[in-house]
Amino acid sequence: MTSRKFAPLAGLALGLLVDPVFAEDTHPLELGTTSITGEAYESATGPVKGYRATRSASATKTDTALRDIPQSISVIPATVLKDLGSNNVERALEFAGGVSKQNNFGGLTLYEYSIRGFTTSQFYQDGFSANRGYPSTPDVANIERIEVLKGPAASLYGRGDPGGTVNIVTKKPQAEAFTTVQTSAGSWDRYRTAIDMNTPLDSEGNVLSRVNLAVEDNHSFRDHVQSKRVFVAPSFSWQLDPDTSLLVESEFVRHSSTFDRGLVAPNNRWSGMSRSTFLGEPNDGDIDNHNNRLQATLEHHLNDAWKLRLASHYKEGSLWGEASENRALNADGHTINRRYRQRSMGWHDSITQLELRGLFEVGSWQHELLIGTEYEDYRKKERVTAIAGRYPIDIYRPVYGQPKPNGERTGSDFFTQVKSQALNLQDQIVFTDRLRGVVGVRLEHVEQSSKDFTRNGAKSQKTHDVMTQRAGLLYQLTPQVGLFANASTSFKPQSELDAAGNFLKPEEGIGYEVGIKSELFDDRLSTTLAAFHIEKENTLATDPATDTKRAIGKARSQGFDLQLTGQLTDAVRVIGAFAYIDAEVTKGDKEIPAGSRILGVAKRSGSLLGVYEFQDGALRGSDLGAAFTYVGDRSGEAGKSFELPAYHTVDLLAHYKASDNVTVGLNLNNLFDEKYYERSYSNYWVNPGEPRNFTVSLTLNL
Repeated sequence: MTSRKFAPLAGLALGLLVDPVFAEDTHPLELGTTSITGEAYESATGPVKGYRATRSASATKTDTALRDIPQSISVIPATVLKDLGSNNVERALEFAGGVSKQNNFGGLTLYEYSIRGFTTSQFYQDGFSANRGYPSTPDVANIERIEVLKGPAASLYGRGDPGGTVNIVTKKPQAEAFTTVQTSAGSWDRYRTAIDMNTPLDSEGNVLSRVNLAVEDNHSFRDHVQSKRVFVAPSFSWQLDPDTSLLVESEFVRHSSTFDRGLVAPNNRWSGMSRSTFLGEPNDGDIDNHNNRLQATLEHHLNDAWKLRLASHYKEGSLWGEASENRALNADGHTINRRYRQRSMGWHDSITQLELRGLFEVGSWQHELLIGTEYEDYRKKERVTAIAGRYPIDIYRPVYGQPKPNGERTGSDFFTQVKSQALNLQDQIVFTDRLRGVVGVRLEHVEQSSKDFTRNGAKSQKTHDVMTQRAGLLYQLTPQVGLFANASTSFKPQSELDAAGNFLKPEEGIGYEVGIKSELFDDRLSTTLAAFHIEKENTLATDPATDTKRAIGKARSQGFDLQLTGQLTDAVRVIGAFAYIDAEVTKGDKEIPAGSRILGVAKRSGSLLGVYEFQDGALRGSDLGAAFTYVGDRSGEAGKSFELPAYHTVDLLAHYKASDNVTVGLNLNNLFDEKYYERSYSNYWVNPGEPRNFTVSLTLNL
């Protein structure tokens, strides 16, 4: 249905593209050219000076200037997390605009988040899907930048959700040797040490290596909650000849943490329960999560205009452990039942991409063509066992150490596999020196299969053949101001089965966006203001007759968001965002009726981070800054009246550069000790935000 809806708009867009009104006679242009004056050239995968990125590859898979892409893209450089003293990817996403926190699977992973009102469990790493299964949260030690592509991106990335896509760009080997060591300590006995070591391996600089590693041992303001992590990410690049290069990257993560579902809200009210109260069992132990990734990219320039890229990505992981989980409040008003569950999960994901990119001219039009193929084989084995028995705990005066339940065992035990083959075509076109466009289409064949061992190995299979589309235009009104519009579709297979054991209809979405991009203060401040309208259908709803899921739901999200990043002066850098999102169910069921707000999405949210860096004197290179975050009230449980209240936080930061090689930092977070709740799944799975806390850090450049 979404493809049919899209066709008229795509036809209109293409009609405008060929309208003679826009076919001005202009001198030939070259795509992707950038004037390099004074400062080093910024690539789409390299470091960003300050907060203002100028190039990206996430929206097009080509190195393109952000101002030339007819779509909203938020780029959060690693500098933002470094200034904030944070190791949390979600902290960076607060500055993307319109990104909301969702279910984090008991603190184990970046499990779900929403963009522009629609929840997704997908994120990408260097253009490859990186969140199949239950991988641990990405480690900032290896992150160069985080890019949020707003709106559907299925024509480029394949199956996904229509709100947007997050692509994490990892650190690459550099030409110059350096070693950076950073160690930090914070409230509640949180400790971390990270090392970034870059080494050329030959005198010509053809072979480069880089190793990022991090070790964490963290406790929490939550009683009995802790986590440990060891992260190692070796990579190397090899310039085989002037036209051919090889990049090999890897990651190894060993993570263990307490499974923590948070608090409960009795009768949907905040009743004085302490933020620190843990409702699990300390003797359950930790959940272990091990992940390994290996990725190789071979690029060859056929000539000055055409390049071939072959890349392969393999990721595998496992998660296991047991936990006591919150359930609904009992009639006495002060105890809850709990569910004791054991988990054993394993997965692996193999992806191969082959792409041809090239520049050519047709008449006066300049084209940058991308022809790509992708093959993926994802497999997951998952077993969850719930053990029945009375297992309550008092939410105000918890007593730990109760005997584990020893009743009936129920749960799930299944194997799933998803194979996909895709062909995607994209053309970035320069029509005149003011008018640019992009069109894209992806043809994808998806095969789903599952085997349910709780139903005597019952098998289910489903095949999808789908086409997703994209079209966009950008008109450069002045050298500093560009107007853009785009439309695109999305597709995502359902993993749920109906009562007969068949896969449900896939979710489909369509999104429209119009906006304005501007470069202000002599190109020191970049802003993007965009309005959007997104629809999704075949979302899950419950069949009251069978108490099973059906793909009949529909949802709609509309609003606008603003993003700004810049270096206002040599001393002042800023990044900020604001979003207004009206997201609701338009076709639901008894449990989640039409008109319900979408879970966890605030109508209004905003953020602003500003840093002043001293340019002269004894404090040269030192800085002071502050961050402000606001999140409006949100639905706390889908289809219910339970809401999370609005909140705002203020953070302060300071770094003292004692010498060229030594920097000492101090971060004070939640300055006014705001009591807030950052996410929930129901009124008995509510995650409180951190109270006032601090982090001190020491950075050494060796």
